[in-house]
Amino acid sequence: MTGLGQTETASPYTPPRTADGHPDLQGIWQVLNTAAWDLEDHSASLGVPAGQSVVEEGTIPYRESALEQRQANFEHRATLDPENRCYLPGVPRITYMPYPFQIIQQADKVSIAYEYLRVIRFIHMNGNPHPPGPIDWWMGDSRGRWEGNTLVVDVTHFNDGTWFDRAGNYHSEALHVVERYTPTGPNHLLYEATIEDPNVFTRPWKISMPLYRRQEQDIELLEYQCHAYLLEQEWDNPESTFFDEH
Repeated sequence: MTGLGQTETASPYTPPRTADGHPDLQGIWQVLNTAAWDLEDHSASLGVPAGQSVVEEGTIPYRESALEQRQANFEHRATLDPENRCYLPGVPRITYMPYPFQIIQQADKVSIAYEYLRVIRFIHMNGNPHPPGPIDWWMGDSRGRWEGNTLVVDVTHFNDGTWFDRAGNYHSEALHVVERYTPTGPNHLLYEATIEDPNVFTRPWKISMPLYRRQEQDIELLEYQCHAYLLEQEWDNPESTFFDEH
């Protein structure tokens, strides 16, 4: 029993290890939050569940000159959101979309298979630096390392075509992301991402959220038919430009 005036401190979680001695993060994971709709605090509206901010300090530190573009994105999100055109969502957005993903660890890389668009992402763990740029990739270039039990992933070489959420929060091609995946229990990971883009933000900022292991028997990733879904949505919309663009 803990004595009066004493506090009981939980021991840090010690995760299982892979054959090469690294923390075993393998499994199928998914978020349970509303960050996909808006990273910041937001009220419920048609098709949007209410949610709390996952941004450290609550709000994204936009430059004054970037707020106008963000507002324009929000007002025209039905047509401008890259997700609504089945484009790759980028990093970190793909992590907190409402679809599961699977982590697979190998000797020289960590692979993440996402249900959304059947995206496969490679995190190179061989110690090599990013290739010389600039290179404009939808998912960037990912280089990983271990810091204790945490997988740290440095991601750069983005294009400016992705958003952070469905509310129009955006970035430029100067985006730089550092992700951290830390096991906090047998069925939970803490996901953190520090975001830097001097063209759009006044300083680096951070998001964090838990990831939950999917534990259903025989769980597996399914196929997400993005274009089939959009066809259903757009077929009867006389103002749609979807068919002109595809």
